[in-house]
Amino acid sequence: MSLPTQVRIIDVGPRDGLQNEKQPVPAAAKIELVARLQAAGLREIEVTSYVSPKWVPQMADNHEVMSGIRRDARVRYSVLTPNMKGLEAALRDRPDEICVFGAASEAFSQKNINCSIAESIERFAPVVQAAHAQGVAVRGSMSCSVGCPYEGDIAPERVAYLAGLMKGIGVDRVDVADTIGVGTPRKIQGAIEAALTHYDIAHVSGHFHDTYGQALANTLAALELGVWNFQSSVAGLGGCPYAKGATGNVASEDLVYLLHGMGIDTGIDLDQLVDAGAFISAQLGRKPNSRVATAILNKRAG
Repeated sequence: MSLPTQVRIIDVGPRDGLQNEKQPVPAAAKIELVARLQAAGLREIEVTSYVSPKWVPQMADNHEVMSGIRRDARVRYSVLTPNMKGLEAALRDRPDEICVFGAASEAFSQKNINCSIAESIERFAPVVQAAHAQGVAVRGSMSCSVGCPYEGDIAPERVAYLAGLMKGIGVDRVDVADTIGVGTPRKIQGAIEAALTHYDIAHVSGHFHDTYGQALANTLAALELGVWNFQSSVAGLGGCPYAKGATGNVASEDLVYLLHGMGIDTGIDLDQLVDAGAFISAQLGRKPNSRVATAILNKRAG
């Protein structure tokens, strides 16, 4: 079996990880987190989102954070933009990439954004066009790619349908996202294979939540198909709002440990990554939600 020799990780901690935190995280801490992630070798970082502060107060400081980061020419900085108003605000802060989102589940789309999958993609079409006109790349997150809190299992055909719609409006690359973390290896492979009917392997990434402890197994299943782009969150930041008390994003430290143990290069310094996770966890007044970080920090203390 031929696995990729290199993997590119997008750390979504500053955005997807922190957005659900109830306690305010100062902009200075977010800026410091981005600085630590890029110092650790991350070359893609999802920094913030341009959504209404009424709905996501944690991201109200998006302009301050994007203005405050010290940019590295080797790093791609992405932001989430749900609509044209969000894009216009984001473009002033010069992201390298914006992220739009759609669901592979009709019920999830209706509950989340009050419209069908097709309507949601139609709304994003002018956003994608405007971003490209400014030289900004577009990533499409395909949520609920294997399971939905309302519909249960999601068939691969639904993923293929969504990927086709995203391709149709010009989205450059897509994430196969197991939003509620219910996926298992074969289901993940089915969803990825569905995305590959519209995108090549270089433009499909895996975004696996660890709610049921399957994220690393699912990563291996994706690697077996040749996927070499993955998303994770430093210190395992980010809960899963649809599974009470459950963890959300797979921890970047755990993912890097797995990949390095398999001889796959990430360009990331694991010790520095652990330090970045310890830093932001201390800001939140808790320990990192990463087994690898816990083991390394305990070893250091010992």
